[in-house]
Amino acid sequence: MFHEGNYSINLKAALLLLLSLLLVQSPCILARTVLTLENSLEIAKDSSPIIKRTRLSLERSRELLKAQQAALKSHFSLSVNPFDYNRDQTFNRFLSAWSKNETKESLTRFTVSQPIEWTDGTLNVINNWSWQDSYSDYQNIRNKSYTNNLYLQFSQPIFTYNRTKLETRSLELDLERNQLSLAVQELGLELQIAQSFFNVYRSKMNLDIALEEQQNQEESSQVISNKVEAGLVPLEDLYQAELNLASSRSTVLQRGNSLEDALDEFKRLIGVPISEEVTVQADVAYQPVEINLEKALDNGLEKRMELRQNQIDIENAQFNLVQTSARNEFKGSINFTYGIKGNNEELADLFDKSTKTQNFSLSFDIPLWDWGEKESRIKADRATIASRRVSLEDESTSITVGIRRAYRSLKNYVVQIEIAEKSVRNAELTYEINLERYKNGDLSSMDLNLYQEQLSRQKMGLVGALIDYKLALLDLKTQSLWDFEKNEPVFQ
Repeated sequence: MFHEGNYSINLKAALLLLLSLLLVQSPCILARTVLTLENSLEIAKDSSPIIKRTRLSLERSRELLKAQQAALKSHFSLSVNPFDYNRDQTFNRFLSAWSKNETKESLTRFTVSQPIEWTDGTLNVINNWSWQDSYSDYQNIRNKSYTNNLYLQFSQPIFTYNRTKLETRSLELDLERNQLSLAVQELGLELQIAQSFFNVYRSKMNLDIALEEQQNQEESSQVISNKVEAGLVPLEDLYQAELNLASSRSTVLQRGNSLEDALDEFKRLIGVPISEEVTVQADVAYQPVEINLEKALDNGLEKRMELRQNQIDIENAQFNLVQTSARNEFKGSINFTYGIKGNNEELADLFDKSTKTQNFSLSFDIPLWDWGEKESRIKADRATIASRRVSLEDESTSITVGIRRAYRSLKNYVVQIEIAEKSVRNAELTYEINLERYKNGDLSSMDLNLYQEQLSRQKMGLVGALIDYKLALLDLKTQSLWDFEKNEPVFQ
């Protein structure tokens, strides 16, 4: 049994509860950070975990290349043994007698080493200086002397590949690849963030539409309540109105939760603390953009960084082939040494009786039989190179297909927006007409609810079409590397 007084009290209590919730939540709402798509992208470039990992890889490659470049410069080293003392007893086979020996010495070695990148050789300048005081009880001999050996040493591998140049080039390609990877990641992240951003915006609009529908249901419920009190409509209409209002409140709660879920995922993606209160603000007003498919295709095939990455993969595979070809190879080495050596008991007269020292050697490594290992490895590397070239061709085709698909999607969304705008206008007019019929008693609350749901669906459809158009435009920008909104290339 329905009691009008109880219903009035319950309605007032619900309104007071809703007002209290708004007052409690208002400080949080006011404290929220409002983010646009541009703000979100700037934050993500500094805070996104994806970009952070790619930048660390880039830093690693850059430092490794710096280390390699530093290794090609002259290296200076100094080895010092200030004092060494040794006392021992040795057996002299010729005299069949034992003798005691005592030695004191100091050693210093100074080296300048210069790698030669163009030949893969090494040039060293070495100076060995020593002092020695030795005594043997055999014939009671004591010797004190200074020795200095200054010489130039050159070592050059022959009949093999230049390992220094290949390693340097590999590191240069690795750095370039990581730079390209960062640019690709930033572009991909822009699309991901835009999708997540507009997902939040879509959820926000859905919540706004649900709140608007709830407000309409509350107004409708108030109208039917007044009519029931006046005896103009049966009590069943009020029950239906209450059911519709409860359903709209449930929808508001559900869409509010969906909005919070979308916000959490969005904050994780751009690197904002989950506890931080944020909301989004977007301009999805439809502004037609002229698209030139030929320009999009030409620029994409010329500038897409994935193509260069595939070319780098081919170069690296060729380097692997060079290294494989050097397994069990015939190779040689030329070594040359020239210097001056002095020895004297007096330090000032060290080079009075100096000796010129020189050495030349030529050596070869000649493989005899490897049971076909080298040939099989070479075939495997050549297959890898061929596979990389196929990937390059396929990547080019994929780019063309992606750009054409994005172009067709844009054209389709233009039509969908026009249809959605007309549908919303028709739904609004239909709802307003039927709302008047409902107020005049010519339409039931159940029928009015159907028109309200239709209006909500059409509004959500328009929001979705506008967002899809924005995302398709961004997808074409990512695919072609041409910004048609600004009519300029993404990378100069």
